[in-house]
Amino acid sequence: MKVVDVCAFYTPHGGGVKTYIERKLKIGAAMGQEIVIIAPGLENRTEYRAEGGRIIHIESPQLLVDRRYRYFDNAAVVHSVLDAERPDLVEASSPWRTASIVAEWRGDAPRVLVMHADPLAAYAYRWFGGIGSRDNIDYGFEFFWRYLRRLGKSFDCVVSANSRLSGRLTKGGVPGVCTIPMGVDPCIFSPHRRNPALRAELLRRCDLAEDAMLLLGVGRFSAEKRWPMVIDASISAGHERPVGLILVGDGRDRTKIASHIGRNPHIQLLAPIRDRALLADVMASADALIHGCEAETFGLVAAEAVASGLPLIVPDEGGPSDLVTAATGETFVSGDAVAATNAIHRLAIRNTDELRSATYAASMMAPTIDGHFASLFQQYSMLKDGRRRAA
Repeated sequence: MKVVDVCAFYTPHGGGVKTYIERKLKIGAAMGQEIVIIAPGLENRTEYRAEGGRIIHIESPQLLVDRRYRYFDNAAVVHSVLDAERPDLVEASSPWRTASIVAEWRGDAPRVLVMHADPLAAYAYRWFGGIGSRDNIDYGFEFFWRYLRRLGKSFDCVVSANSRLSGRLTKGGVPGVCTIPMGVDPCIFSPHRRNPALRAELLRRCDLAEDAMLLLGVGRFSAEKRWPMVIDASISAGHERPVGLILVGDGRDRTKIASHIGRNPHIQLLAPIRDRALLADVMASADALIHGCEAETFGLVAAEAVASGLPLIVPDEGGPSDLVTAATGETFVSGDAVAATNAIHRLAIRNTDELRSATYAASMMAPTIDGHFASLFQQYSMLKDGRRRAA
């Protein structure tokens, strides 16, 4: 089966979507699928992968809000590429302009909308959550729900990676929603990579001794990730016990985040860790992963932490909340720094042996990316066969 993914969120600069696409190309070839990615780029070129698959870059302008990303500004060009590729199935990997471009294509292949973004949670709920309920916010953004319902009618299936987003989409009247969780590479992330010397070094960078609690945050430095809230919660928790926070990432808000940290020596910013094995070592050597974003459609970082045997401290909404249990971590009210502080306190006083035993067991059951793609391609095969029988 030939699957063409029109993916506006792909950028060679990194991020969760790039990790996902790289694995998709490799696993797709291994599973006998031909994977072609259409992505906005600096110039028109085709990138061939040794293991199979291609990335077709279409010259496109930069996003003003984040110049690492680009956007499709010419639907006709994308349609011409789809016409030339003659796919068996087409994906749209975001609900924005990309989805409209795929919906408007005149080809007869089945098409799927993959919700790699949750715009209402990332923007509307975050902006207005302090002054209104989600039901009231949804009412105010009914125009966007109408847009999603209209999109849903143009696609054979809408794929979501977490149960809460699937539930909200279905409640909002979007048809054809199915949940297919993502996963991690089990060959990289493991609790066996825990390194006491690395943990001690990270705490030393935080100007703390080895008896301190070491929290880890990983992700893009942008507003929806709520890093200032995470920082405030860590500082507040540090008033009762020594707490160090390592933040790994980069993005447009790096200067703001550094300013928010100020001269606090117990919080350290690290550049993105491109070496996946080194990132796995850091993951396994922390005491907990703390995450502030309730708009994650899955939460790859949280899944990698689970596979590393790391407890989670995450919001009660969004993809990571599907990955934590009462035995393996703590949740807090989304967007609430005080609640996040209390969650850190609760985890800190837990029985260490019981917590480690539970997180180790969870790591053995962590969802794998291979399993995700096996389920995804099975769904695509059924859609393709159903369309053929209907024809």
